[in-house]
Amino acid sequence: MKRFQEYLNRTTEAAPLATFRILFGTIMFISLVRFVSKGWVKTLYIEPKFFFSYYGFEWVKPVSDFTYLIFLICSLSCLLIAIGYRYRIAIILFFISFTYIELMDKTTYLNHYYFISTVAFILIFLPANAYYSVDARLKPELAFQKIPAWCIDSLKLMLGIVYFYAGLAKINSDWLFKAMPLQLWLKPQYDLPVFGFLLQKEWMPFIFSWFGMLYDLAIPFLLLYRKTRLIAFVLVVIFHSVTRILFPIGMFPFIMIGATLVFFDAKYHHKALEYLSIIFKINKKRFDNGKARFTKTLSGTAIRIRILICFFIVQLVFPLRYLLYPGELFWTEEGFRFSWRVMLMEKAGYAQFIVKDAVTGNSFYIDNSEFLTPFQEKQMAFQPDFILEFARFIHNYYQEKGMNDPIVSVESYVTLNGRPSRIFINPTVNLAKEKDSFLPKYWIIPFEDEIKGL
Repeated sequence: MKRFQEYLNRTTEAAPLATFRILFGTIMFISLVRFVSKGWVKTLYIEPKFFFSYYGFEWVKPVSDFTYLIFLICSLSCLLIAIGYRYRIAIILFFISFTYIELMDKTTYLNHYYFISTVAFILIFLPANAYYSVDARLKPELAFQKIPAWCIDSLKLMLGIVYFYAGLAKINSDWLFKAMPLQLWLKPQYDLPVFGFLLQKEWMPFIFSWFGMLYDLAIPFLLLYRKTRLIAFVLVVIFHSVTRILFPIGMFPFIMIGATLVFFDAKYHHKALEYLSIIFKINKKRFDNGKARFTKTLSGTAIRIRILICFFIVQLVFPLRYLLYPGELFWTEEGFRFSWRVMLMEKAGYAQFIVKDAVTGNSFYIDNSEFLTPFQEKQMAFQPDFILEFARFIHNYYQEKGMNDPIVSVESYVTLNGRPSRIFINPTVNLAKEKDSFLPKYWIIPFEDEIKGL
């Protein structure tokens, strides 16, 4: 505990946290404006008739046209975060509004949305407005040139967890020895300038697979070590630039490149802030007051440290929950989300629902497009919890129409990483009677193949 307390009281320059705050707020503002400008708020959150919910968060739904207000609040909070004005309120508003957006429809789940929420949560407890901010300018008592080292280290740890778990997830037989799903994704990119013809080579997907695994596992440690940091950053830029060219993953590469800068020494951040000061005519020297902010003891005001410790324990343990479930993870997807398993599989399916009147025995097939958008139907067809939620919705819908306790079953077939399509859900099970939970779903037909790995 003594050594831990000494670590908590160790200070470092606040400049890296200030540049992280500026980049985070700016990139997220651009991302949200881009999202709205492309009309995705309307197509994803207003036009659909039905929304898939996360278990335990069924109450989180889009609010019609008022959904735009949530995006407006989120966007404005990004600007306040970037300039460091009313920072604590701004980062809390951003965390709540962005996480609400993320939870509105499970169909839009992406790992980098979850990453942004986790970083925003961490930033709530960090003095990111202590240096080079409007708050520090207006309230000198909040201005510190030096802050506790753990504030910077917590962001490094979060990035390290994301990369390392992503690397561990790639240690599987499909990824390393079959180059799946990259075999399916790279060959259609034949029309890319310069690299298109290379992507047609049989060995190229294997190069990408092995490099991706080694990159994810090694990059946190290469960034931590000063002598390899610059090389590691070059690799980060190359890796995320290539993935941005090959795959439609939006602003994620820019977010990861910007976040990685937190590993660099404070002198580089000071230089960056000096250039920024010239552009916006800011007197940077007024923030270089030499004051240091120390961490108090673990009791009292240091409750935030305890919260962050618990948070990181969850981040380290939660991705391993898949070990508690039987069956192949990629097939059942039980424990798959929120575990940093990035772009590991190509999965597609077909789901035809059958509704049967429990009294008369009359039955008929459902037209999924009557209730779901094409994107929702595509995602639903191969994810068991989506199938269950939609089946229960169908049951309630036709029961309200006057049908006697409708029985809902599904004819479902799924293909995984290029394998032949095979039956996915037990067609004899009345899904209307099944309840979603964290327990294994016995009605998923077992996977007939084996994917070895972590």
